[in-house]
Amino acid sequence: MELRHLRYFVAVAEELNFTRAAERLHIGQPPLSMQIRDLEEELGTSLFDRSRRRVALSEAGRRFLEHARDILARSNEAAEEARRAGRGELGLLRIGFTASLPYTSILTDVLYAYRRRFPQVDLQLREMFSSDQFPAMLRREIDVGFVRHRSMEVPPGIVTREIGRHPLRLVVNSAHPLAERSEVALVEFANDGFIAYPPEINIGLPAIFRSLCHAAGFEPRIVQHAREATTQIALVAAGLGVALLPAPLECVQLPRVRYLPVSDEGAVLALAVAHPAESGSVLLRAFLDLVGRVVAGDGIDGDKA
Repeated sequence: MELRHLRYFVAVAEELNFTRAAERLHIGQPPLSMQIRDLEEELGTSLFDRSRRRVALSEAGRRFLEHARDILARSNEAAEEARRAGRGELGLLRIGFTASLPYTSILTDVLYAYRRRFPQVDLQLREMFSSDQFPAMLRREIDVGFVRHRSMEVPPGIVTREIGRHPLRLVVNSAHPLAERSEVALVEFANDGFIAYPPEINIGLPAIFRSLCHAAGFEPRIVQHAREATTQIALVAAGLGVALLPAPLECVQLPRVRYLPVSDEGAVLALAVAHPAESGSVLLRAFLDLVGRVVAGDGIDGDKA
């Protein structure tokens, strides 16, 4: 039994006239009659009571009609769902992002534009260090990520594209002698105690922090480790040391905390979108395209996305 048999049967059942049904289906009446006879032979029962004056559904035909309509409706739904999945409008997209990203407009703008454009795609968001995102991509646990990194730290099999840069800030207590400066050099803090990420967080900002300190001619003295940037800021407020963090975190306003621009060359933190090199996912391609449009200043308005 084929779907065309069901379509032919439903047309005849609704018209109760082979001539009109054939016109509706844009086929000849003899082929239509033949297809209906083939269907009845396959089912082993008559679907229509035929006479010279009229065509009527048999009891078997009435029962079969309900199921035939349901099967056709479901087949149409399945075909439409397949087409939408092929356009990247359905499915699951797993996104990793660094802890500092929600303090920028990039993540919120991208998610807002994507949700308006693809409302039926399920989004699974995971806050992760960049160093954890790369292996998660290679294990196919996430599909795409927003990462902080240096090019030398990207493992084989991962593609990255830079989408933004943020300057770094020295986070100091308001009682610090340099707290009122409009700009500072990192070497001026060579004797300070630093609050930093734990040593196992070996990618992105911690690597840049070490590199900048070495370029300034000193080895930073770490007095406290904290995995969360907001915790580092709170420890600065408590007077336990200073920290080096991305400028977007300036929105975290705590008493006794100052954010100072850093003059050292290279005191910036790049943001990139990363994904497995071999991924051919339609969902991923649509997401990456929208990220590019949002970064370029387009795609936030639902009508433009």
